Amino acid sequence: MKKAFYLSTCSTCQKILAQINAPDSFQMQDIKTSPITLDQLEEMRDLAGNYESLFSRRALKYRSMVLNEKNLGEDDYKKWILEEYTFLKRPVFIVDHKIFIGNSKKVVEAFLSKIQ
Repeated sequence: MKKAFYLSTCSTCQKILAQINAPDSFQMQDIKTSPITLDQLEEMRDLAGNYESLFSRRALKYRSMVLNEKNLGEDDYKKWILEEYTFLKRPVFIVDHKIFIGNSKKVVEAFLSKIQ
């Protein structure tokens, strides 16, 4: 099983996808045009261990909605990721029941070594 959750308008996602030739080998899902489902989010949470690790504090709406001044819990992270696609830390790759979240150099390197 190979899945990729990405945002087509994100240049960082595009750059990473270009490195792996993803459309040929991955089940691709643009989270803007095809929002993630509750089942998909729960699968990601099961692999990641919690919703917080899937939540992006870099999203512009995080500050504009004043979420940065609130104490968010797991239910809040789940709610916001489902309601607003920009709150999913991206890209997210699932390869053989292992999850890779975000675009940090360490995560991208681990992901690339897994698929090569």
